[in-house]
Amino acid sequence: MAARQYSINIKGMNCASCVGRVEKALQAVVGVDTATVNLSSERATIVGHARIEDILQALEGAGYPARQETRVLNIRDMSCASCVGRVEKALLDQAGVLDASVNLATESASITFLNGTITPQDIAAIPTAMGYPASFAVAEQSDQAAHKEIEAHQLRQMTLIAALLTLPVFLMEMGGHLFPGVSVWIERSIGLQTSWILQFCLSSIVMAWPGQTFYRRGLPALFKGTPDMNSLVAIGSLAAWGYSTVATFLPSLLPEESRAVYFEAAAVIVTLILLGRYLEARAKGRTGEAIRSLIGLQARSARVERDGEVTEIDIDDIRSGDLIHIRPGEKIPTDGQLIRGHSYIDESMITGEPVPVDKSVGDELVGGTINGTGALQMRAERVGADTMLSQIIRMVEQAQGARLPVQDLVNRVTAWFVPAVLVIAVLTMLVWLVVGPEPTLTRALIAGVSVLIIACPCAMGLAVPTSIMVATGRAAEIGVLFRQGSALQTLENVSVIALDKTGTVTQGQPRLTDLQVVNDMNEDELLAMVAAVEDNSEHPIARAIVQAARTRELTFPAVTDFVSHTGMGVFATVSGQQILVGTHRLMSANDISLGSSPDDVQRFAEMGKTPLYVAIDGKLAALLAVADPIKPSSPAAIRALHALGLKVVMITGDNQATADHIARESGIDDVVAQVMPDGKVDAIRKLSASGATVAFVGDGINDAPALAAADVGIAIGTGTDVAIESADVVLMSGDLLGVVNALETSQRTMKNIRQNLLWAFGYNVLLIPVAAGALYPLNGMTLSPMLAALAMALSSVFVLSNALRLRWIKPEHTETYA
Repeated sequence: MAARQYSINIKGMNCASCVGRVEKALQAVVGVDTATVNLSSERATIVGHARIEDILQALEGAGYPARQETRVLNIRDMSCASCVGRVEKALLDQAGVLDASVNLATESASITFLNGTITPQDIAAIPTAMGYPASFAVAEQSDQAAHKEIEAHQLRQMTLIAALLTLPVFLMEMGGHLFPGVSVWIERSIGLQTSWILQFCLSSIVMAWPGQTFYRRGLPALFKGTPDMNSLVAIGSLAAWGYSTVATFLPSLLPEESRAVYFEAAAVIVTLILLGRYLEARAKGRTGEAIRSLIGLQARSARVERDGEVTEIDIDDIRSGDLIHIRPGEKIPTDGQLIRGHSYIDESMITGEPVPVDKSVGDELVGGTINGTGALQMRAERVGADTMLSQIIRMVEQAQGARLPVQDLVNRVTAWFVPAVLVIAVLTMLVWLVVGPEPTLTRALIAGVSVLIIACPCAMGLAVPTSIMVATGRAAEIGVLFRQGSALQTLENVSVIALDKTGTVTQGQPRLTDLQVVNDMNEDELLAMVAAVEDNSEHPIARAIVQAARTRELTFPAVTDFVSHTGMGVFATVSGQQILVGTHRLMSANDISLGSSPDDVQRFAEMGKTPLYVAIDGKLAALLAVADPIKPSSPAAIRALHALGLKVVMITGDNQATADHIARESGIDDVVAQVMPDGKVDAIRKLSASGATVAFVGDGINDAPALAAADVGIAIGTGTDVAIESADVVLMSGDLLGVVNALETSQRTMKNIRQNLLWAFGYNVLLIPVAAGALYPLNGMTLSPMLAALAMALSSVFVLSNALRLRWIKPEHTETYA
């Protein structure tokens, strides 16, 4: 049984120690192979054979429950109780659906599911596939962005309430420091004791209402022996509030010189940290803008022709095979084939290229792209979750949830950080009590609370995942998809870029330039036989031969016994004759005498053409030559790679002379030619053995092993599905300048992460001693709990703001290096 992957949105995580606690709880579940938790996206990715019930129980037990959502699904065409039973069972069997209650009378179902594990579209597809068309009510539609918006709104409300209640407390206690007459006025009007009681009431409301989350989460975590950021805030604010409460109502328990209140500190701590969390929630929401913009590219409806009538339907109701009418300026609703009309399509959302693409009958259309001025008709082929845009969204989400190797350092530090802070706070108070000046108890309390508040590790937990989220989202917008988030870190250290030739450096659209028949056979007859054989192959050279035959309007004979010899050529039987088409290696392997043809081969190769041999019934019959022009952007891209200090190597199965010609034209440093697919792997291993970190760029089926063997595999998005599935990074534009964009994204992201980590760690290393009073013997300086809370809140906002700068990564363009 294959391992399952769950992606679960989690509530209640606030800092890096929360992440560590959740990961530890998940990894303890029987059947969990790996568990990765991302603080910025508040999502856990779990791989293994564990039961979803056990995973949910572990999260609940750790105090971080999974985010669940209940939605109403409208279902049509149910006619009896058996329909209800079938639909209900199918829904409940789906991983991620926790509860499903189907109502025949209302033709709807109430679905409770794990937010992030399964999408509403996937749920709606289950009854639809059974013959019961289903869709979610529009009013019910929501997503992760909506939760962030709601969370930010709630935090804003709580922050405003806390601020309004805290302001009078602050003015009553601290107003005298700002305006000397305030203290005298308070004593003469309401009296000091009344003032303290009012402060007690207001600060208690702040802590019990807007600030309740700190105590509801922090205290249970503390009692379980796994303190987190909420625990630090809870202890700090309760210490200040508790000391002040004793001073107010039981003053005889304290020395007279220590009778003072710090209600304003407790209230201000809660208010400032709520403010920090509100700003953090707003910034977190912006880190997911790329995903939301991709989702926004999807059309909402389509004009579909069924039974001779054209009606406008919801995008979720489109079925494969539907005939869709598209007016000028409209979005292409789904992936499919153009069957009538001609237009220029804006595909910049997929490729990052601003120039519209000419589309005519037979061409593929991609959902979300924008039609130009033509009226089109298309046939839907891939719908719903199978469209290219949906796949891109899934890739970006997976990359955003990835954990880079550098994250392990953060996790190791935060695992002991909060307990260490508690120890430091206790030691700080003891030192002040032993050697501090009067009032020692008051000073000890202030120093201890300041240490607790300023040391909250929020910024540490956000330093890496926020940068990953913003960078991978921006990369998708410029046509670079990180299928593996870890490639962000590995790509930074690449020193050698290895390139495939056909379809990577060259256009991958070769054309037949020469056909030399060796014997007296008719040229058209021979070309028809060769094209009939090559029509069974997907190789670009095969397509060039087939296209040449179709241009001559030749009729293809029947083909049997087709066999492909990877990297060498093909064999088949045509009209009772055995035909071989391929390289000299294929001819040598079958003992075919080449005669004087190698001289012509050399001449073709020196012109940058790829030579091929044709043998019929064991005898050489013809010599072909195919030319594949270099992509216009390839020389500029290779110059850009050189400017980054990288060595560029081309690894190809083509002959040495042709490969050398291409290398000279494009500026490539070294060439490894005439290698089979496993030879490409060997070439990459030799480069790696020399100490180089290698990225391989390819697009064909035969590139899949090399893509997997390289430190980073980069697939040209116009290539085959096999190549894309084997890669770590996918370039949607099919342009080598995308490699430069990927490298730029990697370098900028890792620099950004290092800045975040330097700030997060440096902030704590420098300010914890200041909060503890290390500067007091030198200049009498101490840090109040209020300033500590402000500094802690601003540290997280700084990290998030710095990560958001990655939204401005600009794509590389050809003209830059022309």
